[in-house]
Amino acid sequence: MEPSRRYFLKNASVAALAIGAFRHLPSQAQGTNHSNEIKKFGSLIKDPAGILDLPRGFSYKIISRSGEPMSDGLMTPYNPDGMAAFPVRGKPQQSLLIRNHELHSYIKTDSFGGDATWAHKFVGTKAYDFYNRMPANGGTTNLLFDQRTGKVEHSFLSLIGTLVNCSGGVTPWGSWLSCEETQDGLHQGFGKDHGFIFEVPSNAIGLVEANPLTAMGRFKHEACAIDLVTGIVYMTEDDESGLFYRFLPNQQGVLAAGGRLQALVINELPSANTRNWQDDIAKRKATLIPAKKSLSCKWIDLDNVTAPDGDLRKRGRAKGAAIFARGEGLAFAIRSNKRRELFFSATTGGEQKIGQLWRYQPSPYEGTAREQEQPGTLDLFYETADRTVLKAPDNLVIAPWGDLIVCEDSYSTTADDVNYLRGITAEGKIYNIAMNPQQNKGEFCGACFSPDGSTLFINIQTPGMTFAITGPWQDGRT
Repeated sequence: MEPSRRYFLKNASVAALAIGAFRHLPSQAQGTNHSNEIKKFGSLIKDPAGILDLPRGFSYKIISRSGEPMSDGLMTPYNPDGMAAFPVRGKPQQSLLIRNHELHSYIKTDSFGGDATWAHKFVGTKAYDFYNRMPANGGTTNLLFDQRTGKVEHSFLSLIGTLVNCSGGVTPWGSWLSCEETQDGLHQGFGKDHGFIFEVPSNAIGLVEANPLTAMGRFKHEACAIDLVTGIVYMTEDDESGLFYRFLPNQQGVLAAGGRLQALVINELPSANTRNWQDDIAKRKATLIPAKKSLSCKWIDLDNVTAPDGDLRKRGRAKGAAIFARGEGLAFAIRSNKRRELFFSATTGGEQKIGQLWRYQPSPYEGTAREQEQPGTLDLFYETADRTVLKAPDNLVIAPWGDLIVCEDSYSTTADDVNYLRGITAEGKIYNIAMNPQQNKGEFCGACFSPDGSTLFINIQTPGMTFAITGPWQDGRT
């Protein structure tokens, strides 16, 4: 498969799918409480089934549930998270989806029903690691979905033996980069260290061999995005003192060939603390960073990137790298004026600790010896101070109409504090797309659009559901 360049300019995130029935939301149903700043698609309508609230005119289908059997005979894993939707050659009505599963081996459920003999026979030598005789629990599943029929054609386990596969990113050559958000390993009883990225081809027909891309670093990987102009890979780290990384590959399109791992430094604020937490500022551990202020940047090389001591971010900050409050979602866009932008979320950043959205604009000479002639810039695109407008931003994707789509990841016990899927315009105005009314308040994750733009795929991690959402998405352009 050779996904088109145009497709990747429109889709810079993640998603997946499997079985259910479309629900059409009645116009007479009651709306939700949070109206938000603008109503691009109108108010949300309460779902009589209590599963997913959407604007009038939109419908959802549950295409996969955790625990259901897949085509390969295994059980669909729990905790779906980051996902990607790829085109299928000659079949524009179909999407090929790769879905992460954010599972640790301490969780007893697995795709093999606890049968170690069956698991070993099935995975052979393709699992990266084992724990208590079972393959390490994290990994990915692939699904082929037909938008025209609304059916999953087939589904199967595609990566196993990894841990806590949270998010990742798509590549221009048609693969998914699945990220481990943990540094557990030998000291926790595993056979190998974890905290790496693994590549899964979208044209895989079964389980792939799990080979870590060690040159891309060992840390709490969250998401990654590739600049389509330079081939540079950018990465976030889900830690309250996480760094923002980039990887300069030795060979474009062949990440396994190695390269240089670097971390971002704000020129005027070496070792910057960007979190804007009130207690940090009161103790003079940080300087308040205002929204929209352009900050000149540079990048520093990191050494010993496999970090057996799990200290990569600490060594990076000691050399001047900036820290961010739980870097999570990451999305790449090229605007009509050819300006390139990378947006990433800091889930607990901001004075209220309920989220920031950062924007990095690469240098025209990004990754070259001339970079400091015109450095890349960073700015605080949005910092939320009101949880009813936006909170706990996690996975991100660029919509076909250019807005940033934000998945919320909050598990507050407050009764009316629920998770939304939000949109944010170039002017920083926020609107609602969906709300999870279920009692468990599971996070939204893995949002992405089908290659033809007709369908939005998204997960609710708990209890483990994947949705295909259709409706007048073209209204987003107005």
